[in-house]
Amino acid sequence: MAQITFKQQPVDLIGDEVKVNDQAPDFKVVDQGLNPITLADYEGKKKLISVVPSIDTGVCDQQTRQFNEQANDEDGYVLTISADLPFAQKRWCASNGLDNVITLSDYQAHSFAKNYGVLMDGLMLLARAVFVLDENNKVVYKEIVPEGTDFPNFDAALEAYRNI
Repeated sequence: MAQITFKQQPVDLIGDEVKVNDQAPDFKVVDQGLNPITLADYEGKKKLISVVPSIDTGVCDQQTRQFNEQANDEDGYVLTISADLPFAQKRWCASNGLDNVITLSDYQAHSFAKNYGVLMDGLMLLARAVFVLDENNKVVYKEIVPEGTDFPNFDAALEAYRNI
């Protein structure tokens, strides 16, 4: 079982570890309208999956903005996944004037979190992480941030995304 820290406290991660060069596992989440979404909904294009504990916090807000600002001109998808309720994600997007950000909620069954090994035990939040998948859903980049309140390595993730 992998472990990170969150606010300097050790936290075990629940789920299956995903490695670079693995075929990305499927997942079932919901969009802002409560519609079920799976990995197949983004078939055929590269994907940068930005995983955040809660979109309403400063680091998560900045992570979501930075990836969307710096990667939205690419021919692919930038997905932000959290365990926030879809209504909170929708409110955050609206209050920040962000109409093109794709937020997905893993609150129902934590399918994404368990399949990608990023569910924080006890907190039931998603650990801060970034996964980059190619158009065939092969994992080409992975980062699970060791301290949940720190930023991911934006440059490395964006380079991996752009170089697909």
